[in-house]
Amino acid sequence: METFTNKEELFKRLLPALRVKVKDMHKEKMLFVKESDIWGYFCHEVWPNKYNLTLCEMVEDILHTDNFKIYQNLKDGRYGKNHGE
Repeated sequence: METFTNKEELFKRLLPALRVKVKDMHKEKMLFVKESDIWGYFCHEVWPNKYNLTLCEMVEDILHTDNFKIYQNLKDGRYGKNHGE
């Protein structure tokens, strides 16, 4: 199992999946969304209550979470800005 020493390292490893999600959301006219916004959403809303996640599970979460659910949480500006959140 792959392990990461910090959130910045994990963010970089997940960046391809985050980019895919951003493109997908942009296609649905959610144009303000950035990779760091999605990262913040998952770090604060989804992953804190999960333990021993694998990289595969995290990628699956990113790609399969409903875009509108993420959008609803992002539109008030709660997440993003910092990879190390």
